[in-house]
Amino acid sequence: MPTWTDLSLPTLHPHYTLLWGFHYDRETGELTGRLAGKHIKEWLGANFWGAKLDDLHPPHVVRGARTFLGAVVTKPSVGKCTGKLFTIGDEAITGERIALPLALDGINADGILGASDFVYPSNATGAVELIHENMEWFTLV
Repeated sequence: MPTWTDLSLPTLHPHYTLLWGFHYDRETGELTGRLAGKHIKEWLGANFWGAKLDDLHPPHVVRGARTFLGAVVTKPSVGKCTGKLFTIGDEAITGERIALPLALDGINADGILGASDFVYPSNATGAVELIHENMEWFTLV
C-alpha cells in the first residue's frame, strides 16, 4: 500500500477539490482528519484538520462513517459509495465517493485517502449530514 509520502502533490493538485483523508490509529481505532480539499472545507470549515471523526459529526452519522472507513483500513479494501453522499438541509447531494487505504509501513493500513465527486450546490443551506449509500468493497491483492 502507498503512504502519504508516496502521493505526488503535483498529481493530486488538479483533484484537490474532491480529496479528503484521515489518519487511523490502529491501537485506539480513532480516525483523525488529515486532508481536506475545497468541498470538505466549504461545509466543515478549517475544523477538519486534526479533528477526531467523533467531533466532526453527530453520533448517528459517525456510526455509518465508522462502518465505511473502518472497513477500508481493517480489511483493508477500497470502498465505494454511489447515490446520496450527504444532505445539506433538505437537499440530497448525489455523486460518488471512494476511499483507499494508506500504510506507513506499506502493509498495515493507518490512513485513508478519499475522494468525493459531486456538484456542490451554490444555494443549499442548513446542517450537513453525511450518508453512505450503496457501499461496495474491492479487495486489495
